[in-house]
Amino acid sequence: MAVDLDAEREVDLARWRRALVALWWLPLAGLVLGAIVGVVASFRGGNTYRATALISLGQPTSPGGALVNGFGTNPRAVQQIVTSAAAQEQAANRADMRPSALRGHVAVGQVGVVTGAGAARSTPLISLSVTGTRPATTAAAANALSKLVVRQTTAAYVGVKIRTFQTTLAQVTDQIASVNKRLAIITRAEAAAKNVDPFQQLVIIGQEDNAETRLGNLIAQQETLQQQLAFAQQVESAKVVEPARSVKASAHSRNSSLIVGALIGLILGAVAAIAGYGRVSWLNA
Repeated sequence: MAVDLDAEREVDLARWRRALVALWWLPLAGLVLGAIVGVVASFRGGNTYRATALISLGQPTSPGGALVNGFGTNPRAVQQIVTSAAAQEQAANRADMRPSALRGHVAVGQVGVVTGAGAARSTPLISLSVTGTRPATTAAAANALSKLVVRQTTAAYVGVKIRTFQTTLAQVTDQIASVNKRLAIITRAEAAAKNVDPFQQLVIIGQEDNAETRLGNLIAQQETLQQQLAFAQQVESAKVVEPARSVKASAHSRNSSLIVGALIGLILGAVAAIAGYGRVSWLNA
């Protein structure tokens, strides 16, 4: 004898409707109690904050202009730095928190990953995120770690270039000041030598021409060094593009907790009504 599954399904649905109508107060009670439990849970739960800093690892180049790939340009190096015990201890001290609060709460990701032919010339952008329960210390720890990344990834090759440019630029600036002083002396001597013989005037004019030529060469050298230093600092070296600011990451919203709690309570109340109606029907029978 074949069993009519559609008929049995219609009978079950009809019985469930009768149960919900007869014991309507059970789903309603579940709805109210679930909403109350959800709101209470939202008050008891704490807020989690996330602070994310955006770091550019820079792109070092050789004196000939070729790209130089090394430790400082490897995104995995950032992961190794910020998860090390030494770096987290330093960051925790600066943020006035315990190092244990950072363990397992630091995440590193690469932003805008480029694949294909352009990947070799792309400058890695790294997002460094720290999660915590206090917004001020969370942001301070993320910023401290990002500064450590910048310092350690720039300290080698690019750091030497920057220091060399700075030293040479300071020397050239001193030479420019010295030549300017010499030109001032020559100018005064030239003004005082109007009544002297022409030969002395020619000597003074020659000295002035030499000093002006020397000054022009030094100024050109100074401009080149300034451009090279700016390129090394702004393009080749790592830097913090955007400092970290704390935002709520997983706050327990009262509205969402109320809705979820009420929905769960309604479902449980409906199940209880169906089960209770079946038992009452069986006793009456």
